[in-house]
Amino acid sequence: MRALLYATLIALVCSLAGTPVAIRYFTRRGWGQEIRDELPEMHQVKRGTPTMGGTVIVLSTLVAYFVTKLATMKAPTSSGLLVLFLMAGLGAVGFMDDFIKIVRQRSLGLRARAKLAGQLAVTLTFAVLVLHFRNTAGLTPASENISFLRDIGWLSLGPALFLLWSYVMIAGWSNAVNLTDGQDGLAAGTSVMAFGAYVVIGLWQYGQNCAVSPSQGCYQVRDPLDLAIVAAAVMGACFGFLWWNAAPAQIYMGDTGSLALGGAFAGLAICSRTELLAVLIGGLFLMELLSVVIQVTSFKLRHKRVFLNSPIHHHFEQKEWKEVTITIRFWIIAGLCVALGLGVFYGGFKASA
Repeated sequence: MRALLYATLIALVCSLAGTPVAIRYFTRRGWGQEIRDELPEMHQVKRGTPTMGGTVIVLSTLVAYFVTKLATMKAPTSSGLLVLFLMAGLGAVGFMDDFIKIVRQRSLGLRARAKLAGQLAVTLTFAVLVLHFRNTAGLTPASENISFLRDIGWLSLGPALFLLWSYVMIAGWSNAVNLTDGQDGLAAGTSVMAFGAYVVIGLWQYGQNCAVSPSQGCYQVRDPLDLAIVAAAVMGACFGFLWWNAAPAQIYMGDTGSLALGGAFAGLAICSRTELLAVLIGGLFLMELLSVVIQVTSFKLRHKRVFLNSPIHHHFEQKEWKEVTITIRFWIIAGLCVALGLGVFYGGFKASA
């Protein structure tokens, strides 16, 4: 599909060219990364590296999506716009968090209540709107059912529980990506693979969509091709950013990028009806999140730590693994998770066809 190619290339070029501009601008203003004192010594040398690079990822994605729409003379869809709203909205919350860190020269930005309020406002707005905008086939961008490879018919939540489920998903994935963004290139490289998976899923759902090709095993998804275009734009933006974020990183995405990417990932999962499949595709993100949950729970209940440090990539740093070695091995794990997720997705289609 030309639109997928356009979105990927435009986002790649914008991010690849825009990131060094951001590096120079942020450096002149002294907008550098603050590092927590408890992190390993190897991280302390990164103090002052420009941050908030996630602004480039978000802007590149938006430019790529809308320019692609102009180039192909196709109107934006409700599904695509809502996922972009979620991405940009959480990115704005992350930007405020990063900006406060820089201005006040501390490793903590927005206070917990303010950050929660911002995330809650964006998430609930998305969750309410995503159940509206019914098309001619009667489909809304999302449904009230929990989904795996498709909606699970007997797991209908109702509007109220759907709002709660959406919040748990979006907050969970945002925090998971945020925790993964602790090493040069780790979150950006993993995101390339995760969003690449959603390009494949969206394209496959479009070809086997019930509105286009009604058959046993077809997919009831409102705008699968447009979701693939959004995923392609995010993937291209992360690719371009990774050029400058790979070790030794010249810029970090900050909460601006990690919250935005987590939101986009959750939004794609909700709108493509693959909410539980995202657990496999984003397995590396989930591993990072669970390592923190396990560490905190163990310390509170047993007053003992399971890991030397958390998230888990810091555990291996404490064991004196080189940062590049950890990143590459975690990329391998991420790739295996994506391959497993796509394999399960395709296997589910074949089983139902």
